[in-house]
Amino acid sequence: MLRGLRLRCPVCGQGRLFDGWWKTRTHCTECGVPFAREPGFYLGAIYISYGLTAVVASALYLGLRFGAGNERAAFWASIGWTLFFPLLFFRHARSLWLAFDELCDPRTKN
Repeated sequence: MLRGLRLRCPVCGQGRLFDGWWKTRTHCTECGVPFAREPGFYLGAIYISYGLTAVVASALYLGLRFGAGNERAAFWASIGWTLFFPLLFFRHARSLWLAFDELCDPRTKN
């Protein structure tokens, strides 16, 4: 999972997962392992991103609404979080999904 946090290949830990901000590489440049195992593979990354976004947005809203007593700030902070966090977390969600998949179903190096 540490390789996932570092945005590295889940098999060898050396190759980078991304070319730029949005483009995921198809294979590791170091060990040659393919990153996506099948079409639709990265759907699991959406679950990671959605789950974390929803939990934090809910806690943020409840904390600001009932802790600070400011309903308007709670609303706008939660909206801002749900709009911007998934964009910033995109790469890590994919990388963590790859690491989780490798943890559950390990592959060997080529």
